[in-house]
Amino acid sequence: MLKTCKNSFKQNITPVSSDQYVPEVELKEYLKINDTIYKVDSKAEAGMTFSHLLNYKYSDTLKKMDPDHLVALVTEVIPNYSCLVFCPTKKNCENVAEMICKFLSKEYLKHREKEKQEMIKNLKNISNGNLCPVLKRTIPLGVAYHHSGLTSDERKLLEEAYSTGVLCLLTCTSTLAAGVNLPARRVILRAPYVAKEFLKRNQYKQMIGRAGRAGIDSVGESILILQEKDKQQVLELISRPLENCYSHLVQEFTKGIQTLFLSLIGLKIATNLGDIYHFMSGTFFGVQQKFLLKEKSLWEITVESLRYLTEKGLLQKNTIFTEKGHTQKDAIYKPEEWFQFSFHITKLGQASFKGTIDLAYCDILYRDLKKGLEGLVLESLLHLVYLTTPYDMASQCDPDWMIFFRQFNQLSPAEQNVAALIGVSENYIGKKASGQAIKKKVDKDIVNRLYLSFVLYTLLKETNIWSVSEKFNMPRGYIQSLLTAAATFSSCVLHFCEELEEFWVYRALLVELTKKLTYCVRAELVPLMEVTGVLEGRAKQLYNAGYKSLTHLANADPEVLIRTIDHLSRHQAKQIVSSAKMLLHEKAEALQEEVEELLRLPSDFPSIEKA
Repeated sequence: MLKTCKNSFKQNITPVSSDQYVPEVELKEYLKINDTIYKVDSKAEAGMTFSHLLNYKYSDTLKKMDPDHLVALVTEVIPNYSCLVFCPTKKNCENVAEMICKFLSKEYLKHREKEKQEMIKNLKNISNGNLCPVLKRTIPLGVAYHHSGLTSDERKLLEEAYSTGVLCLLTCTSTLAAGVNLPARRVILRAPYVAKEFLKRNQYKQMIGRAGRAGIDSVGESILILQEKDKQQVLELISRPLENCYSHLVQEFTKGIQTLFLSLIGLKIATNLGDIYHFMSGTFFGVQQKFLLKEKSLWEITVESLRYLTEKGLLQKNTIFTEKGHTQKDAIYKPEEWFQFSFHITKLGQASFKGTIDLAYCDILYRDLKKGLEGLVLESLLHLVYLTTPYDMASQCDPDWMIFFRQFNQLSPAEQNVAALIGVSENYIGKKASGQAIKKKVDKDIVNRLYLSFVLYTLLKETNIWSVSEKFNMPRGYIQSLLTAAATFSSCVLHFCEELEEFWVYRALLVELTKKLTYCVRAELVPLMEVTGVLEGRAKQLYNAGYKSLTHLANADPEVLIRTIDHLSRHQAKQIVSSAKMLLHEKAEALQEEVEELLRLPSDFPSIEKA
């Protein structure tokens, strides 16, 4: 087993009071190759200098299980200080967390033991009694994994526990470095890879930037574990300048420009090229362009965006007369010729803008909704769910074909007909599941979107992320993200349809579907979840206690609620009753306005002249 070794990295800690100046924390970068630690040194010819050899003694079992000496590196720090271990994949995060825990002494169980037990209890409460078996084994030792496969509630609890020191070690993916601010005394990079891609300079900087806690530590440490074969590439990565960190914003910037053009033209603020360009020159977009799209001028971006929106059918160019009096037809024009046109927003453009639909998919959405009208299957929600499954998530999906085939065969004939209507046959899914070659081409995005709609449809029926996660072999965090995205997209599609008279049939249907996707609970719990602070678990408690409607909650006594509902504070009880009263009052006012409107004499009522 691991023998306690001298901590070569430890520094004296001087706590800083809130009214003192907090100096910048020094970051020390290290590389680990085999059992040797090197300090990153840009002044050295090799880019690094020898620091020390790891002083450890491993058993044969530990050496086989932990060839990278992670246990030695983390136990120099935890439990008194915090540590982050970045891993290439989500599965590796879980495996590393479990491996480290197998070799930690029982003394770690005693560190903040009661708080860790309370944390496990809270994790069960937010997951309807479910608890990840990996977390069940690692949390008692102060260790947990953190990645997108967890639900947002689980991640929040883990982050809070880590921030307060209840957890001292998180094994995580690179997404934690880009998002949540969770600093550590020591940051360890398990390998110079993110998934299968070699680490980029800005990713490396983001990860090691978590090392050092201002006001607590005087120094932060980062250790990148690498193999000899990766040594040269890593040294080049560390020494090269940062990549253009704006590059990932270019696509969003372009979308922003195009959406702004729709609003400008739709509101008739600017309707021709000259006015639009002049307006853009004075906006923050005009400033950003100089940094994000240096290879293109604002003029070129403006012309290209107008051309794109016109080709998409979101804008229409008005036919005008040239100086010679000849009519110009819609064709390909040189940039300067676009001065001759004024633009107006089309119905599709107006619907896309009002629905905040991603402009890349607006024409596809229109086509799918149009096709849906030809044979909309209303015997179940599956067809509607398919139409509101987000397009962008379909491109990231990789179906499990055996599960796909099994779920397809559990559908009713009417539900199977939905797949046929969109062009995916049982024969195609069956051949993919059995690994047979398929000659007929089927749109991959349509197939993937259908698979995701199966996930959502099953979730709406079962309302349990954990069971659906197991059924489809998908991370519960991914399923939660899919549900949230689908609820948002369903609302967007609803507003899209409200602007297009031909889609009137979808309006009432999508109102109910959006509500179902938003809450994803049994129908009787939906009214309770409209109240501030009431999530699914709390709604079930209230319903089982006899509070089955908004009226029940609005007339409830907070003191009685505290005694009746487990783990409900006085503040929460008062907030629930207050919110229910406000919602009830708003609904009553809306109904009163409706009554007054019905009883009001119409302004165009014909007058009766006296004889």
